[in-house]
Amino acid sequence: MKRLILAVAASLIAVAAFAQGTAAPASSATMRIGVINVERLVQESALGKEAFNRVKKLNDQKKDEADKLSKELRDMEQKLADQGSALADDKREALQKTYQEKAIAFKRFQDDANRDLETAQKKELGELEKRVFPIINQVGKERGFTLIFNKFQSGLVFADDSVDITDDVLKVFNTTVAVPATKPAAGAANSAAKPPAGVATKPAGAPPAPTKKP
Repeated sequence: MKRLILAVAASLIAVAAFAQGTAAPASSATMRIGVINVERLVQESALGKEAFNRVKKLNDQKKDEADKLSKELRDMEQKLADQGSALADDKREALQKTYQEKAIAFKRFQDDANRDLETAQKKELGELEKRVFPIINQVGKERGFTLIFNKFQSGLVFADDSVDITDDVLKVFNTTVAVPATKPAAGAANSAAKPPAGVATKPAGAPPAPTKKP
């Protein structure tokens, strides 16, 4: 029994020595970690600004349409309030029916507009990512980084400014990746802003349905 215990002890010592020997190179290696502010790349790069402007243009178009539809509904509501009691029952009911139909159509327009804007944002950001990630990889390899994190979307709570490589990536990105000469149409329903985040605004809400007057 004593011999067996000694043999097991010797085996454990040998395993521990092997583990220490293999772990030493990793512990002595220098690991360089960098972070990058992707939001700044979107806002400050030439391609990012172009993408932002395309989404903003689509947003402005949708908002103008929404304002026009909303005004039509308000005008109809005012007409019902001012003239409803003087109208014949059939005319008043027809006007109320038209109002309700327009209100439903406006709500559908809101939903479609918000969906189009979300699709536009995702498409633009997706295209931007395809162009910028190779630059991030290039800068990371050239500067010998082991890991590069997205500064605000990786669970990171603190990073010293000295490890932020956003400026370096921006410089390379803006000098090596050209802005397309021909800009794609921004208003297509199925074409491509937390806009870039923050561009899209919902169209004005429809006014409440008027109260039917006797």
